[in-house]
Amino acid sequence: MKQITAIIRSERLDAVKDALEKVDCKAITVTEVKGRGEQLGVVENYRGKSYRIDLLPKVQIFTVIHDEILEDVIDAIVESAQTGANGDGKIFVSNVEEVVKIRTKEQGDDAL
Repeated sequence: MKQITAIIRSERLDAVKDALEKVDCKAITVTEVKGRGEQLGVVENYRGKSYRIDLLPKVQIFTVIHDEILEDVIDAIVESAQTGANGDGKIFVSNVEEVVKIRTKEQGDDAL
């Protein structure tokens, strides 16, 4: 099993959710977050003054999936979240040792 954590632009969330459903990744958790990457934020002008916004609003998507669909899930996120500009986000993949479904006590792949 793999844990996917993706940080994406907030406005791309609906497209990513739709793309994940198409590759049979339906169970996700979404959190609104703030962060910055290589661009270190953006500079805005307001009433003749410049100021830097260094923590930009983003969305974090969290899911745990079967190993077999890993590449499909990554491709779905990239294709639906990508704008080609700085700040499109990142995907982190981690191994998951165990999953337990609380309601049924199922474990491992059966719990997904």
